[in-house]
Parts: sequence; C-alpha cells; structure tokens
Amino acid sequence: MSNIVWHDHAVDKQSRAELKGQKPLVIWFTGLSGAGKSTLAGALEQALAASGKHTYLLDGDNVRHGLCGDLGFDDAARQENIRRVGEVAKLMVDAGLIVLTAFISPFRAERALVRNLLGADEFVEVFVDAPLAVCEERDPKGLYKKARAGEIRNFTGIDSAYEAPENPEIHLLNAGKPVEALVDELLTALRQRGLID
Repeated sequence: MSNIVWHDHAVDKQSRAELKGQKPLVIWFTGLSGAGKSTLAGALEQALAASGKHTYLLDGDNVRHGLCGDLGFDDAARQENIRRVGEVAKLMVDAGLIVLTAFISPFRAERALVRNLLGADEFVEVFVDAPLAVCEERDPKGLYKKARAGEIRNFTGIDSAYEAPENPEIHLLNAGKPVEALVDELLTALRQRGLID
C-alpha cells in the first residue's frame, strides 16, 4: 500500500449531492431472516423514488450472486460480506445516492465498521425487530425449516448468533403491522432527522 496515493478529483460528494438535490446516506436494515428487511427496504425505495430521490438498494441475496458470490456463511465470510458491501455503499454515498441495504448483518462490530466508513450523519441503522418465532412462522424461503432439519449450518438465530442493535437510529417492530404503516414510520423518522425533505 505504500506506493498507492489517494487522488482527489474536482467533482466531489457535495457537488454530486447538489446535482441530485438530496443528502446522500446509507439506510442500513438489519434483522433476522424473515423479519421483513428486503420488503421494507424495497417499499421505502419506491416511496423515495416516487418523491424524486436518487436511490440504490443493495440486497443480501442479490449481492451473493456477484460481488460476494465467492463467500460462504461462516462468521469470517459473513464479516467479509458486510465489509465489501460497506465499501460499495460508501462509494455510492460518494456518488450522491441514498443507499438502502437489506442484510441480516448479525454482528455489531461489522455494522459499526460500516458506520465508521461514513460521515457522522450518513449512516442510519434500522433494526427490523421481529421475534424469532414470527420469522420462523413466515419462513418465506424455507430456510428455518432446513436449518432446524440440519440441512443448513451457521444459520442466524438457530446455530449462529444475532447481535441486536443497542442504539439503532430507527427501531421498527414488525410482527404484524402493514408494510405501508412501517414505511410511513420510516419516512417520518428520516424527515425528523432532516435526512430527507
């Protein structure tokens, strides 16, 4: 790394954000599998796009088809998965975008690592809080059933830990509320923080 020097460019994050008329940031959805992260992130992105915001959604399953396709699901691989996604999210914030992410991201340390890559008001942690029993009942991909049968190892909530956020910017209880109501909660919280208009 000693022969690598950062090169500053004339067009910077601030100018890109001004062109888009928005504050760039990362809205990081975390929670158990089946908690509703992807559904909520997608619905929020639709609402933001409808209001003229420039967005991009990084989804946990989708990045495993390319950027993180070489990674498994043990703790070290999960950590590398989040590190890579954090670096991509940082680049997208630099491009002036509102980045939404939907990742189990089970470890506090990795979520903190991503937070520390960004400016003080550029990372919004959204804890999609649904009880394990509710997530297992939903089981949209049949993964809990496979994990309980021993067909999947290192599955968060079953034989791998999930470290819930201690002080998320937004804490959503998702055990039966309609998606629209939760999106309204998200939009209200983002406006109250002055992150969107």
